Amino acid sequence: MNRIELIEKLATSHDLSKAAAGRIVDTLLETIVGAVKKGDSVQLIGFGTFKQVARAARTGFNPREGKAIKIAATKVPKFVPGSAFKAAVDPKAAARKAGAAKAAPVAAKKQAAKKVAAKKTAAKKAR
Repeated sequence: MNRIELIEKLATSHDLSKAAAGRIVDTLLETIVGAVKKGDSVQLIGFGTFKQVARAARTGFNPREGKAIKIAATKVPKFVPGSAFKAAVDPKAAARKAGAAKAAPVAAKKQAAKKVAAKKTAAKKAR
């Protein structure tokens, strides 16, 4: 889907003119870009987060000349998808993650029980 298709979908879904839908899309994108440019993050719950990330300076490799080159530090935009967006794209992965989250507390309790048992046996041996 491209920008024009998005505008058409928005216009038909909400009974708007294409011009009005285009202005809405433009305003939305300008607002997100402006906020990220200032260093703020834009969080849309369930959809994702737009934020600015700093990349450190590093040494790269130029394969044509075979020499190391310095790559300057830079700021780049980053999008992190939300859990609802991820679940909509890959429901099986979301189900696996939910199952793992339920299993994690049980595993933590088992480890804690093992530590307690180990301390008790160490205390008995010390007597």
